[in-house]
Amino acid sequence: MILFCYLSTSSVAILDIVLLLGNIGVGLGIVACLIGLAGLGLELQYRRRPGNKLQLTAGEWNLEVYEPQRYFLVGELEFRNKTERLEIMLPEVFAEATLLSKASLDGVTTQIRVMPRHVDAPPRADGYWFGYIVKLGKTTRAEVSLEIKGPDLTPLQAAWIRIHYVTYGPQGRIPKMRHVIVPLKFPAVEDSHRWRPIAEADLLPIKTHLLTHLDDPVAVIKRYVLPHAQPGDIVAIGETPVAIMQGRFRHPTEVRPGWLARRICYYFMPTSSLATACGMQTLIDIVGSWRVIWAFGVGAIAKKFFGKPGLFYQLAGEQARLIDDVTGTLPPYDQFIVLGPENSQGVVDRIKQETGLAAAIVDANDLRVVHVLAATSDIKPGFLETALVSNPAGNADEQTPLVLIRSTETALHPKP
Repeated sequence: MILFCYLSTSSVAILDIVLLLGNIGVGLGIVACLIGLAGLGLELQYRRRPGNKLQLTAGEWNLEVYEPQRYFLVGELEFRNKTERLEIMLPEVFAEATLLSKASLDGVTTQIRVMPRHVDAPPRADGYWFGYIVKLGKTTRAEVSLEIKGPDLTPLQAAWIRIHYVTYGPQGRIPKMRHVIVPLKFPAVEDSHRWRPIAEADLLPIKTHLLTHLDDPVAVIKRYVLPHAQPGDIVAIGETPVAIMQGRFRHPTEVRPGWLARRICYYFMPTSSLATACGMQTLIDIVGSWRVIWAFGVGAIAKKFFGKPGLFYQLAGEQARLIDDVTGTLPPYDQFIVLGPENSQGVVDRIKQETGLAAAIVDANDLRVVHVLAATSDIKPGFLETALVSNPAGNADEQTPLVLIRSTETALHPKP
């Protein structure tokens, strides 16, 4: 009897301990869930915040001195704080320049300076960039000057300027860079004079300066094409120059390849612009991961089991075919990933409205393939594919991104 009572008492004690441990476990589970939800909330809040979102514009640039032995280039750039409810510090800014030339750079020297142009603080006389706080929603400016000297500067084509700056804020110390390409050589209108007759039309490749994101397509056409044009003519412009003028190019150092890009890029031909992690990540950044996964999966099945290659490019969208990876275009853009143009139809419609010329944006190559991205409504279907099949603009360093097309009918019977 005593033993039974002892066992009963022991069982009750054990049961109490088990219940106590169970309650502790439930409590710990609730605490863990609360901690997990709090962490998730913090992570969601972190992902919604832009962090050190301090943008630097391309600015406005002027050649204040343009002499055979001395150039003096000045740019006014603006820093813009795009973060929400946060101030961003700007402790360091400096610049470097690379010259592009048709001749040797022996004897050519450069000196580049960056000066702050804050409205509330004058620059130091020694040129030192002192740390500055860009308030919420505010801006500040900087002046970049480049002096070039040499015995003969006329072969210079452009200056590739890189403005390095450091942002300091919620995400820590983040180095950034702004690329600005400024043309230094401007062909005369008379330099474009060699018409090329074909069966359907006469073609005139138009030389321009090295087009950059500082240019506007309409202004370029007014400057270089209109002096040669007559009513009824068509102007065709390459898709890559349009994208460059829109600022749609990225340096690989600005691209952060993810898990998906690093893996599926291996399945593309080596000549494809999507065969590198940065090239593929650029497409993912544009169209999204899920669309790329869908296009890759369906495209792989179509190629493997139905013998239908190229479906990926159809499903992933037009940008999949238009992206040019590093080395895909002329210097200095050979160092960048160049995207396809944006709102191509809007660009050609604006050209027509402001110049009176029919216009088209085309992607042509030396393989006799012509793809028309956009064209004004007064261009006959199929005409451009035939007229531009020889790729008169070229794919090398001809620097003739525009082609003036005068149909045989228009040449014989000009429109009033």
